Amino acid sequence: MAAQRRNLMQSHQSWTDDLPLCQMCGVGTATNCVYGPDGKGTLSHPNEDGHLRFRGEDGCFLYGVFNGYDGSRVASFASQCLTAELLLGQLNSSHTDNDVRRILTQAFDVVEKSYFETIDDALAEKAHLSNYLLPHNENVSFHQLSPQSQKVQERLKELEQEVSGGATAVVALILNNKLFIANVGTNRALLCKSSSDGQNQVLQIGRPHSTDNDEELQRLAALGVDSARVRQAGQIAGQSCTRRLGDYRVKFNYNEIDLLSAAKTRPIISEPEIHGSQSLDSVTGFLLLMSEGLINALESAHGPEQANQEIVAMVAAELAQQTSLEAVAQSVVERVKRLHHDVYVSGRQRATYCSRHEDMTLLIRTLNYPLADGVLTPTQGGRIYPVSVPYSNSQSTSKTSVTLSLVMPSQNTLTNGTNTASTLEEGTPTPGQSPTATLQSTNTQTQSSSSSSGDGSLFRQRGSQAAQPDETGRVPPYVDFSQFYRLWGSDHSDSQSAQGGLGPQ
Repeated sequence: MAAQRRNLMQSHQSWTDDLPLCQMCGVGTATNCVYGPDGKGTLSHPNEDGHLRFRGEDGCFLYGVFNGYDGSRVASFASQCLTAELLLGQLNSSHTDNDVRRILTQAFDVVEKSYFETIDDALAEKAHLSNYLLPHNENVSFHQLSPQSQKVQERLKELEQEVSGGATAVVALILNNKLFIANVGTNRALLCKSSSDGQNQVLQIGRPHSTDNDEELQRLAALGVDSARVRQAGQIAGQSCTRRLGDYRVKFNYNEIDLLSAAKTRPIISEPEIHGSQSLDSVTGFLLLMSEGLINALESAHGPEQANQEIVAMVAAELAQQTSLEAVAQSVVERVKRLHHDVYVSGRQRATYCSRHEDMTLLIRTLNYPLADGVLTPTQGGRIYPVSVPYSNSQSTSKTSVTLSLVMPSQNTLTNGTNTASTLEEGTPTPGQSPTATLQSTNTQTQSSSSSSGDGSLFRQRGSQAAQPDETGRVPPYVDFSQFYRLWGSDHSDSQSAQGGLGPQ
């Protein structure tokens, strides 16, 4: 039976082995980490995230990020099975938007049912052995069990490891140059695009299915669940998501879970929330799919208010420097990881939220967005300009700006994102004028920042002691920009003389 289960899981992978990877996409990852008192990190479990990025026929592209927990089995199975259910002839350019949404929903349903088929025998064996063991050995320690009962107990542990675990998923499908997002759980999709008036916008597509989502709480309440208790608890069976793939405990044994025991029917579901279609015609920008671990790490370090804008700014900065999308995605993940660590060792206000982080995955899909011609530095002809980002200190709520150097694309590229919480003011470079971009933020949580360099590091570690603002709330300079102004001035000497010089005012 175990061999049959493995064959079923492997069959999906073999069906999709020949599908081509999308070359307009890059993925960055980082494993989970728990920090010790000395700031050194250790791995608490193997990586449980998964992803997919395939190019199908008839102009169809499929991307996904899967956040696994209690093992990687569900995330791995879902990425393989979902691909097989969507890219082996099921979709074509003649399908309407309604057809696409229906096929996406059916695919998730097949993934869920197929996964439980792979563990059906193990669940049955587990139930049988539990019924044998419990009546005969209540309140008895393992060492007091008979040899036969010890073997049964060990087998039960093996079966639990085999069947436990689940995953959340965010999937992007592009067909006929239209974008569809299917979400189950607490991962995130962001679309950054430039509008016709030249402004750059960040759109978060959908809300996470979590215990603080009002619509999800209303859905649970309609099933008889006490939504107030769910909101207060913040988690259901160890996870904050109210929709998930797999996890037999909340699918088959939910009546044994206190928070869910009053439910009339299965409360934790795998049905995706589908957004789209959204036309990508004439769109310039990029799509981001992020695992919950990446989102939580950044929000733990800097607070949730500007997380979307920060991640988009990091991506834009790396796109301006890197020649590989894989390098862009990995560099951004490393930045977030470093920011999270730096906040922990700083001992500042948010350090208590940063003692650990989960696995992190970032998928970037560009949309008519050019990569840099090379990793540009000032001496190689690159254009590095200052960009102002918000800084605040735990001892002060006044908002000030710290200047960072940021490699900017030469033209027609995105530099940052906007929504109702923040705006981007862009200056178009003119002869003798340094272009700048300012992110206005209402976040008053502690943030760390530093200058970027040719190696792509926007936020360079400055040590465990943060610079303290002066009486005006400004941080003393810690980066020497004299070479920047000298090089920029030499490139623009003619216009500079006409404009009266360049340098800090």
